[in-house]
Order: sequence, then C-alpha cells, then structure tokens
Amino acid sequence: MTRKAVKGSVIADLLAENPIEDYEALDFEFPYEYVNVVSSDNTVPNDVWEMYFDGAVNLSGNGIGAVLVSPDGEHFPIAVKLRFDCTNNVAEYEACVSGLQAAIEMKVKKLEVYGDSALIIYQVKGEWQTKDPKLIPYQKYLLKLTEEFEEISFTHLNCNKN
Repeated sequence: MTRKAVKGSVIADLLAENPIEDYEALDFEFPYEYVNVVSSDNTVPNDVWEMYFDGAVNLSGNGIGAVLVSPDGEHFPIAVKLRFDCTNNVAEYEACVSGLQAAIEMKVKKLEVYGDSALIIYQVKGEWQTKDPKLIPYQKYLLKLTEEFEEISFTHLNCNKN
C-alpha cells in the first residue's frame, strides 16, 4: 500500500473501527429560551468560532470528523462513517462540508476553518484549480456554503497540528 492509502486520523480511524448502530444527531436547539443574559461584563465578546476537519480512507473503512469550537471554548464534535468508497480527497471534502453544515445549523456567522488537506484549503481559497471531476461538485457546494457566513477564513495546518 502507498503511504497515502494508509494515511488517516485518529478520530476517523476510531469511527471506522467502532461504528455506532443507533446514532442520533445532536440537537442544536437552545434549551434555555428564558435566559436573557449569559454574561454580565460589558466587554465585546469574541464571536469567531473555529472548525477543524479531517477525513480518512483506510482498510477499516472511510470516516470523517470535524470539531466546532465556540468562542467560549465549548467543543461540538461531528463524526461520520462514510458508507461508500471514496478517495482521501473526497473524504476531506465530506468532512469540511459536514462541519460547515453543522455551523450553519448552529447559526454561526464568523468562522475560522482549519484542515490538514492543502488541496481542499487552497482550492477553496481559489489559489489552486480543481481538475479532478469528482472534486468539482464538492468545491462548488463548499463555496456555496461559505456564502452563509458573514466572515469565513481557511487555514492549512500541518498534519501534526491538526
């Protein structure tokens, strides 16, 4: 096997090896409608969220993961086992798309996106062209999702920092 075929992340590998049979999606509804004030200090809060994403394709299966981090440090993990064969780049796009969809559902308006896939990051930023016909629909859809945010940025991380 080539090195790329074996590459994977810990979250995606764990998910692929331990599928959850009766998974229920997280409920992002705010349960405290009666709360008017969360903080009493008058400082302007940092309203920028962070998202980290990664996808993996290996012998055990295909999986994706993303983590949304709120401005106050709360983590919202997303993990999905893909039930179709795909390349590592498709898995990376799936992970990024899933994270953005969750952020949109949570009404996030300012987002900093981090991923270890240089291909995805630089294609979305428009610095690299998308030539693979399988990836073109993913890039178009991802760019459409970015229009839902007031501010969004994409940053490439090395694998050891992701």
